[in-house]
Amino acid sequence: MKKRIWVVTGSRAEYGLLKPLIKNIIEDGKFALEVIVTGQHLDSRFGLTFKDIEKDGIRISKKVRMLADGDSQYSIAQSVGLGISKFGAIFAKEKPDLLIVLGDRFEIFAATSAAFIFKIPIAHLHGGELTSGSMDDVFRHAVTKMSILHFVSTSEYKRRVVQLGEDPQRVFNVGAIGIDNIKQAKLLPILELEKELKFKLGKRNILVTFHPATLEEDKCVSSFNQLLLALDDFKDVKIIFTKPNVDIGSLEIGKMIDDYVKRNEDRAKAFVSLGTLKYLSLIKNVDAVIGNSSSGIIEVPSFGKPTVNIGNRQKGRIRAKSVIDSKSQMKQISNSIKKALSPEFAEFCKSVNNPYGNGNTARKIYNLIKRDINTLSNLQKIFYTMGEK
Repeated sequence: MKKRIWVVTGSRAEYGLLKPLIKNIIEDGKFALEVIVTGQHLDSRFGLTFKDIEKDGIRISKKVRMLADGDSQYSIAQSVGLGISKFGAIFAKEKPDLLIVLGDRFEIFAATSAAFIFKIPIAHLHGGELTSGSMDDVFRHAVTKMSILHFVSTSEYKRRVVQLGEDPQRVFNVGAIGIDNIKQAKLLPILELEKELKFKLGKRNILVTFHPATLEEDKCVSSFNQLLLALDDFKDVKIIFTKPNVDIGSLEIGKMIDDYVKRNEDRAKAFVSLGTLKYLSLIKNVDAVIGNSSSGIIEVPSFGKPTVNIGNRQKGRIRAKSVIDSKSQMKQISNSIKKALSPEFAEFCKSVNNPYGNGNTARKIYNLIKRDINTLSNLQKIFYTMGEK
């Protein structure tokens, strides 16, 4: 009987990153794969993005609805509780031989918490990273401690996972899986992209992706307002917004985006979800990416494009020299965008090295899973202390 591998995904961005690995598992045919969707994929407020997975020809085995209404602290706490309960009900009936998860969101924390209780081996992608302005930072480290296989994106992140007490022989520096999509995808030509977006790009264009810094929710609205005020300094630049994930404060930011687009219909448009292909095609065709998303740190440098990273949400993440850090103040944001749009900096970014690798990450991960899946039955982990012999 084939070993069973389950992949859990709760958001559009996370699925886009996991897709190359899912494809590797399907194409090899050695394992019985099930894809479990939860969180934002099943919520109409976020575009019902499970449909994108189905369009890719990937069969969804289970749908786990766990999001409570609203974006308050209580709503998020309710969602985590619902997620643990519903995943627990699934694991009580059937258990995979390996559960694969990525990242740091509360949906993944809920799924892994239930899996850990049912003694299911967990493989975790993108552990060891820091985003000290967000509660995702703590969720990520908690998922690391519940996991037995770790696929990290830089040598520094490997060191940090080992510092958390994980066995170095179970921690693998494979690079960032998002680079695979950049290397492999057949990106849309600009005319086809404009047709898909129903929006004509200009001589200069920027992509804005901004999420709440969930440990600073009292500041996230004012920070985003500072960004919008800064964008008013660039009347000749076309702006494409992607709306935030479900987080504390995300609904208010979504409303602010809608209001801004209404006031600037000639040069701005917003999308709940672009999907991987349109998102990457946009990065290729814009002049800069602005906001506080991890993709601006991890993926955008591989396009040779500038990123303006605002505030503390990504504080602590390793970054390329093409990333300009800015405080959440209108004047500094405006100056940072001017620098990003300057011909000199644009030219500099073309030769910048991305510290997150050069791709082929999904194949590396899959080969390691094939090698080690038969050795994961013992979940009793020692706490590895660095420096001890």
